[in-house]
Amino acid sequence: MAENVEMRWHGRGGQGTVTAVKVFADACLSGGRYVQAFPEYGPERAGAPLRAFNRISDRPLRLHCPVTKPNVVVVVDATLLDSVNVTDGTPDDAAFIVNSSKDPKEIREKIKAKPTQKVFTIDATKISIETIGRPMPNASLVGTVTKVSGLLSLEAALIDVKKSFGEKFPQKIIDGNLEATRRGYEEVREG
Repeated sequence: MAENVEMRWHGRGGQGTVTAVKVFADACLSGGRYVQAFPEYGPERAGAPLRAFNRISDRPLRLHCPVTKPNVVVVVDATLLDSVNVTDGTPDDAAFIVNSSKDPKEIREKIKAKPTQKVFTIDATKISIETIGRPMPNASLVGTVTKVSGLLSLEAALIDVKKSFGEKFPQKIIDGNLEATRRGYEEVREG
């Protein structure tokens, strides 16, 4: 990926999207990069669509506005593909990560991705149910974004996941989120 990477995340309230954006930014910050992580809310209620953004750079960031030309788009809830144009503003070399059990080729057709754009899928919800017992796909997606973006190592992401979740949750939940992050990194599919 380039030295400046912009990401747009599409999710619903209560899925941990904003937490994932912040955890990924913290991991990049720990790796010596400049970062921004911020949400854009509509009605603040569980299940409401939301967008969140990351900017990661090797240089100080002076821009303070929503991301309009994302290099990476993360779709936390695939039902949003029916109502949101996730390809809006994306360059020809953008990467799409979709939380879905479907084959990436099927998602590629659904979103009408350009041949030069990459499409990845990960069943992050299934992973989270198996690792933490709840449909909270954020940690899995942090692992997937780590792999797809190439901005940091899996080990660096795990350190920040542990630090972020370690302040709030019991060890069992921390371990589950670490395993979810690992699996998100390892089980992502490209098509």
